[in-house]
Amino acid sequence: MTSPPSPPTASRGAARVALDAGVDALRFFTRLPVPDGLGSPAARVFDGVAAAAPFAGAAVGAGAAAALGLVLALGLPPLAAAAFAVAVAAILSGALHHDALCDVADGFGGGRTREAKLAIMRDSHVGSYGVTALTLALIARVTLIAALGERLGPGGAAAALIAAAALARPLALLPTLLLAPARPDGAGAAARPSPRAVAGGCALGAAATLALSGFGPGGAAIVVAGLAALAVTALARRQIGGYTGDVCGAVAELAEIAALAALVAAAS
Repeated sequence: MTSPPSPPTASRGAARVALDAGVDALRFFTRLPVPDGLGSPAARVFDGVAAAAPFAGAAVGAGAAAALGLVLALGLPPLAAAAFAVAVAAILSGALHHDALCDVADGFGGGRTREAKLAIMRDSHVGSYGVTALTLALIARVTLIAALGERLGPGGAAAALIAAAALARPLALLPTLLLAPARPDGAGAAARPSPRAVAGGCALGAAATLALSGFGPGGAAIVVAGLAALAVTALARRQIGGYTGDVCGAVAELAEIAALAALVAAAS
């Protein structure tokens, strides 16, 4: 008696590569627990992070969307529900990009020379520029999510949250394509994925945004978030002559806020 044929090796290999990439992205962008023994080899780990970045973003966005829907269902106003959604997203992501935005604002705002800016960005203390930037970012997030809840309802707002988060994560790696590392020994120098992986992640994030938000609103979100990412990248070139991990995190933060703003504007 012959045994049934096994699935093609190529199919099994592609599925394992996709699974490992998803695990890489979740480990990098979130604090969600993932099984041990999964993930790409060290030489390809950042390619997996880049290619599956929208998946990790969607996971964080889904958590925020669930919090938004639950609080709205309890009868609380959209502003309160939005605050809970932002808090859940921060917990799921470890506030990684909030911290990066603080460091970039402090470094770019407080340093007079390139070396001083980089030193400030590496300092764990938060200064007035960082506090101001984070406060404004959180206010923007809460008010925009509240507006989405009012204009689109829980279901539409949930889709918008997932779309914006999925779009912003791969854009975080755009500086690695356009700039050189600002430090030879920083995390940004080690975390450099291939252009193909970054392009694939950005394409996947854009496709998810169009599928979740529709061609018009989704297209607007893609354009505005992309411009925000390019603007931060250009600013980093001028300020420190390259990128760091904090620059990439600030790109993700501001690109997501820009995407949310575009989706609110499209819903008006």
